[in-house]
Amino acid sequence: MSWQEHIIAAHLAVTDAVRHGRTMKSDRYFVWQEDGTNDLTADDTEKAVTGTTDLFTKQEFDPWKEELEAAFDASPYIAWELNSVQYEEKTGFTHYEWVWEVF
Repeated sequence: MSWQEHIIAAHLAVTDAVRHGRTMKSDRYFVWQEDGTNDLTADDTEKAVTGTTDLFTKQEFDPWKEELEAAFDASPYIAWELNSVQYEEKTGFTHYEWVWEVF
């Protein structure tokens, strides 16, 4: 599988309400975007793609948070961390952001 297939599969394990690099008109959805690489150079070059996933939700204690983290954990190709959680007062969304690396 390609790196894209690994990251897409993790999101689709939770929902199909997911987009690459653009928002949706919904009260609950994921957006993922790659933002660079983390290449290790040696005899065998290892390449990884870095990026973020954002969950925008109006549900308090949204179960998709834990479900996405479980999907990331289930993949031996994805390293991740929860980077921030914010409440956006103007829109009413809770915004979770994960930073990930796919090998």
